[in-house]
Amino acid sequence: MTTLKPPPLRNDCFALPAGVDWTPVDEALALLQERLTPVVGAERVDLDQALGRILAAPVVANRANPPHPNTAVDGYGFAFASLGEGDQVLPLVDGRAAAGLRFDGNVPAGYAIRILTGAALPDGVDTVVLQEDVTLGGGEVAFRGGIKLGANTRKAGEDVQAGDVILDMGRRLTPADLALLASAGVSQVDTYKRLKVAIVSTGDELVEAGTEAAPGQIYDANRPMLHGLLHQFGYVGIDLGRIADDRADLRTAFDRAAAEADVILTSGGASAGDEDHVSALLNEAGAMAEWRIALKPGRPLALGLWQGTPVFGLPGNPVAALVCTLIFARPAMSLLSGHGWKTPRGFDLPAGFTKNKKPGRREYLRARLREGRVEVFKSEGSGRVSGLSWAEGLVELPDGPVEIRENDLVRYIPFECF
Repeated sequence: MTTLKPPPLRNDCFALPAGVDWTPVDEALALLQERLTPVVGAERVDLDQALGRILAAPVVANRANPPHPNTAVDGYGFAFASLGEGDQVLPLVDGRAAAGLRFDGNVPAGYAIRILTGAALPDGVDTVVLQEDVTLGGGEVAFRGGIKLGANTRKAGEDVQAGDVILDMGRRLTPADLALLASAGVSQVDTYKRLKVAIVSTGDELVEAGTEAAPGQIYDANRPMLHGLLHQFGYVGIDLGRIADDRADLRTAFDRAAAEADVILTSGGASAGDEDHVSALLNEAGAMAEWRIALKPGRPLALGLWQGTPVFGLPGNPVAALVCTLIFARPAMSLLSGHGWKTPRGFDLPAGFTKNKKPGRREYLRARLREGRVEVFKSEGSGRVSGLSWAEGLVELPDGPVEIRENDLVRYIPFECF
């Protein structure tokens, strides 16, 4: 059993350089990438449990694939060197070679044998002619000349050689990877344990959907959204519920989260107001950095460690919470999980909208692709949660000023690319 144990994160891993006020998005991402390391241990799992897991070590092939030379078609096999000029007529030996039933014997020079797809080439066979290209009769097989040495055969190890590294550390295993592993005789792999992420919503104003809300209260939209995102990312979400604006209760929740999870993801309370207890508690712990990110929607992002467990304090607004999760928490958690830093793939596509953007902040607009053009949600208001459901991705606008007209190219990032 593998017992890989990563080192703890440094207390200053979220500290910003002196004098930093507003942090550009790219600088914030670079700092996270530089300072974070995997926080999960490793375990050996069977292939039927390995889909979606992250490899904690390179995987070496136990044997070659194919393990022996074989035929790629149904046909007739023979030794190429025994052929003469022009059309060929070869007598057939008794028996046949089939997949899983190796021919027990030798095919003499000048003879052919019936052979079926996937069968190991018998001794004396190095070339196969397609059954559609022969005439059969009287214990003989006839075919035209011109066939090439090794036709319709596969060499041993032409795909994978025994001892080859077939998958690298840090790869998230796909169904195709499982096929490759099995074909190389690998039945177990060392993978990082699934990242466990505790989810906490904070605020007196929050109530659970389906219950009666008093005046001034709102339903908690962030926890269902964040739990769904974590499921899509392949992580284990630990729902710690809603915590009122009570510092003692939040401290208890943080203590539980640090004991049960690898990462703590909060929403609300990440700024510097009287009721922003996430920031206050992280300040008490001596490992707090409030990053004022130059982006819209978003800006306040509380980062810190609680008992050695990284905390991402997201904005309470669902739109800003989603954007900050995708842009910052997602790549950071990918690195913490052992998968490495992942930058989402975007596409430059024609705009189906117009916009004049001011300088100073990077902006992310809720967007979707229709008829080859990118359209954006009718309102940029961060309180319009319906826009998240309407959207299928984000348009990323640069930090500086930009004037967008119909059909100008804009950067579109589908949600699936996160």
